[in-house]
Amino acid sequence: MISHLTGTLLLLDIRYAIIDVNGVGYKVSITGEVVEKLSHSLNTTVSLHTYLAVRETALDLYGFMTASDLEMFEYLLTVSGIGPKSALGVLNIANANTVREAVTSGDISYLTKVSGIGKKTAEKIILELKGKLGDETEMLSGGKDAGIAIEGLKALGYSEREARDAIKDMPKDMSPEALLKEALKKLGS
Repeated sequence: MISHLTGTLLLLDIRYAIIDVNGVGYKVSITGEVVEKLSHSLNTTVSLHTYLAVRETALDLYGFMTASDLEMFEYLLTVSGIGPKSALGVLNIANANTVREAVTSGDISYLTKVSGIGKKTAEKIILELKGKLGDETEMLSGGKDAGIAIEGLKALGYSEREARDAIKDMPKDMSPEALLKEALKKLGS
């Protein structure tokens, strides 16, 4: 799976970018926020976190500036009836933090601004993601130490889910180093 691209930005459109990586041009669907951030980067080296959507007739890449936006995109894809284009549409209206706040507070207004997402679908997104994002927000509300430990575990090759599951029951007052050490013990057993 292609999860990250670093290469020369050859073309920038309002819906996609073409990035040359060692002579191969990858067409990556992007949000308006990514277009804005890359607007002065033509013919320079850029990096995007990517998601490869495999369909019967195509392989489509979706690109994001931050791992947080990519993670939210992947969460949105877990909602039945939401495909990559709808998920990208949601992130085109609001960034990952805004979507997270909308889901945890039950505010459907951002979601209904997306073409093709009505009130019922927005409520479905909130219902299906509230538990997933609520647990994450609650876990990280104890401070950024849990987030640092999670990033450390991910750097060691563990998935986001494995890292979060390993840390979620630990005391909130532990240092990132202590959290990481205890999580590694838990994951190793």
